[in-house]
Amino acid sequence: MNAVDALAPDHEGSARKSRNAVLQRFARFSAVGAGGVIVQTVTLGVLLRIAGMHYLTATAVAVEASVLHNFVWHRRWTWADRPKSRAVVCLLRFNATNGVMSLIGNLTLMFLLVGMLQLNPQAANLITIGICSLVNFALADRFVFI
Repeated sequence: MNAVDALAPDHEGSARKSRNAVLQRFARFSAVGAGGVIVQTVTLGVLLRIAGMHYLTATAVAVEASVLHNFVWHRRWTWADRPKSRAVVCLLRFNATNGVMSLIGNLTLMFLLVGMLQLNPQAANLITIGICSLVNFALADRFVFI
């Protein structure tokens, strides 16, 4: 290697580091999301069986419990390296993006996959979670935790 090559920026190495950072952040995002699925499932069960709440109301509360869980852990762990904007503003952005996207995305994709394509609901749910997760990650990374 000559002196000119030694001083040239390492674009390939920089791109690799950037790609690895995104993959690591997405792994954290997915781990938090898995915890959110547990929070939502347990909350729904408790509200239905113990509190006797109507299933639609219980579902809305359970989804919001999951959104709040995910917000706290994303702020503390997934995007802990990002500057902290006011928690209330950040939470509103998270609810307006990830919360709304999850609700609309899940309903729309389930209608398409199950209602129109006749896929098994459990399989369609996994596909839906995967697709919505990718969109939610992008929204959180570029709009919420900035």
